[in-house]
Amino acid sequence: MFKPEFYFTLSTSPKHKVGLMMLLIILAVVGLISYYIYKSIKPPPPIPLPENVSKISPRIKLSDGRHIAYKELGFPKDEAENKIIVVHGYSNSKNVDLYTTQEMIDEFKIYFLFFDRAGYGESDHNPSRTLKTDTYDIEELADKLQIGPKFHVLGMSLGAYPVYGCLKYIPHRLSGASLAVPLINFWWRRIPQNLLNAAIKKLPFEFQMTLRVAHYCPWLLHWWMTQKWFPSNRDPKKTLTERDIELSETHSKQSYKDAALRQGEYVSSQRDIIAGYGNWEFDPTELSNPFSDTTNKGSVHMWCALEDKQILRDVLVYICDKLPWIKFHEVPHAGHWIIHEKKHFEAIIKAACSE
Repeated sequence: MFKPEFYFTLSTSPKHKVGLMMLLIILAVVGLISYYIYKSIKPPPPIPLPENVSKISPRIKLSDGRHIAYKELGFPKDEAENKIIVVHGYSNSKNVDLYTTQEMIDEFKIYFLFFDRAGYGESDHNPSRTLKTDTYDIEELADKLQIGPKFHVLGMSLGAYPVYGCLKYIPHRLSGASLAVPLINFWWRRIPQNLLNAAIKKLPFEFQMTLRVAHYCPWLLHWWMTQKWFPSNRDPKKTLTERDIELSETHSKQSYKDAALRQGEYVSSQRDIIAGYGNWEFDPTELSNPFSDTTNKGSVHMWCALEDKQILRDVLVYICDKLPWIKFHEVPHAGHWIIHEKKHFEAIIKAACSE
């Protein structure tokens, strides 16, 4: 039986050669662009800490194997009447420069505990860092150092979100809490949307975009912070008063910042933004008073600087109206760096030690 045979030949005409060449060029360009995008989006690994890191700062080992660096100041913890854990803010560390005078320490018999949050300073980074993990880092640090069953937490600016976490997840461990110019998460569920819209519009456009990227596309944040195509320059001076700038130049020298970010900005400050402005499991207005029992003494304080260019007063007022057990303090003629003003820091500590 006759079987037809088919022969296929690759055309070698000039027209087909040009088409094949164009296809190869397109594939090569697509491959290069894909590689560039992958390299741009993929965050860098943390910069390794020196082998003698334990000589630089004392550290404790957490149950998950990470280490947290800390600094103790003031009265011995077994003699102190007030034990305050200080939670540093954005791009800062346990070496945050505050007016912790000996006179203040002696008057209120204070034991201060400062620590580097995950990825900052000499504390190991946490690849799964969230508001909740930062909260339990605080509890485990307190237990490892045996500072006692209860302590006061003081958080400033972006460092206030772990304080909210303590009020939610470990309220039984608190003797008190202070939130100084606390961050506003613009995606809280129970705060009126018009207030949150007004709050985010208070920030410069590039700040708004950075926080939106952190919230909606956290995997893109490193690329956003390093790319040059779109405006992402977050000049901090745009959100500071003249007095804030003076205080920042005095209390936030470049050497402090370099030490705080020694492991790289992604595992420290950028992961901080993602944790603070991501989706929380709760809303601040859902918190319960940890001191509703008359036998359990303590208080919660919120400090609002009336000239703050970053935090909208109306949002903080709304939270405190919903939670009347929070003592609201308004500070006139003060900006976002309120905690670095001697008289204001003394007022914050005095209020924390008065209950």
